[in-house]
Amino acid sequence: MTEKDLNLSKAPLLSHLIELRRRLLYCLAFFTLMFIASYFFASQIYAFLQQPLLEIFGPDSGRRMIYTGLHEAFFTYLKLSFFSATFFTLPLMLIQIWRFIAPGLYIHEQHSVSLLLVMTPILFVAGAALAFYVVMPLAWEFFISFESPAKEAAISVELEAKISEYLGLVIKLILAFGLSFELPILLLVMAKAGLVSAQSLAGFRRHAIVVIFLLAALITPPDLISQIALGLPVFALYELSILLIRWTRSDYSRQKNSQSDQAARY
Repeated sequence: MTEKDLNLSKAPLLSHLIELRRRLLYCLAFFTLMFIASYFFASQIYAFLQQPLLEIFGPDSGRRMIYTGLHEAFFTYLKLSFFSATFFTLPLMLIQIWRFIAPGLYIHEQHSVSLLLVMTPILFVAGAALAFYVVMPLAWEFFISFESPAKEAAISVELEAKISEYLGLVIKLILAFGLSFELPILLLVMAKAGLVSAQSLAGFRRHAIVVIFLLAALITPPDLISQIALGLPVFALYELSILLIRWTRSDYSRQKNSQSDQAARY
């Protein structure tokens, strides 16, 4: 191989790396803007995240949230800003990855990538919404049920949540549900790479149930409600992934047969 051939082979790699850097810088710039904006609206965002707990207590309950360190509230707001920026940047980052991969695919594969572009933010937001509007109210009500009023020979037991601990639990739930709902995307990509197939996933179904509910138990609070609320939808998405892989395969076969017929005519 001559020096000229080596330079030509390096040129596409260099252009791909430049394109990847451009997309990563775009995501970083978007993350920075979202972080700054989130910090200025940190108190409003935190008030929004408190809504599941506030609805259980009621607006006139007189309950409060506390922090026990001088720096705790400040670092909690920084953590909240980082979480908010991450929440809005993750779907964009995944979309940029799909767009970076798409030019190297065949036309029929690019149609599948277009499906991934649409599904990525929708599934992530759907998982986060399920965590916030369904799981959190049920889980918070379960945990608060352990409060006990004051009695003659006992002191009352009431919740006074720390703002950092509450935020950490909320972030964990939202990100866990949002990322778990990306399972169909992951399996579709693995199927395109030839790592899995619809048949192998169907044969792995029984093991998948165990793995899904085990992971749900590990990443959710220690209550059965959260575990079931995460495990059931993720398993449903697992089944949906099998159907989508079969559909994309059949669509590819139809296009291939159509191209073969056209080539035979000519």
